[in-house]
Amino acid sequence: MQAAKMCEESIPGLQIDHVDISDLPLLNTDLENVDGNAFPAAVEAFRGTVRGADCFLFASPEYNYSISGPLKNALDWGSRPPNVWADRAGAIVSASGKSGGKRSAYHIRQVGVFLDIHFINKPEGFVSARHPQSKFDDDGNLVDPETGELLRNILLSLQAFALRLIHGNSPANSGQAS
Repeated sequence: MQAAKMCEESIPGLQIDHVDISDLPLLNTDLENVDGNAFPAAVEAFRGTVRGADCFLFASPEYNYSISGPLKNALDWGSRPPNVWADRAGAIVSASGKSGGKRSAYHIRQVGVFLDIHFINKPEGFVSARHPQSKFDDDGNLVDPETGELLRNILLSLQAFALRLIHGNSPANSGQAS
């Protein structure tokens, strides 16, 4: 995510906010509607942040061929009625192991389909984080210019798609075939 923040300065109108999901309790519907609150305070704050976003960049590692538990938990809390993810653009990037996190990204995309997140299709960003061919330094900073440019292009595509969804300028709404 810090690599995406570095791209932020070069893309006019783009603002990237990190959403901390570490305080979310495990999804438990028994925690809903307790003491007059729809959700626990940490969940309410998280859902408010998600509601305020125009689009989402999911930057996630791959664990055992799938999504990390904390990310899946966050996706699930956001899906509780009313679904706060719906009808917004999303993109997925991953730097993980030999595969670059492809399997995790595809699982995020599958869950996102149910949540009505509209993902960009291209470019895709999967970076092998295995040494010695790593694109990152010992502090986790992205040091490969080619990968930095790929990330910038992903962010540009995400921004353009989000603006089309927000303003209703998609080919489906314009009556033009593409």
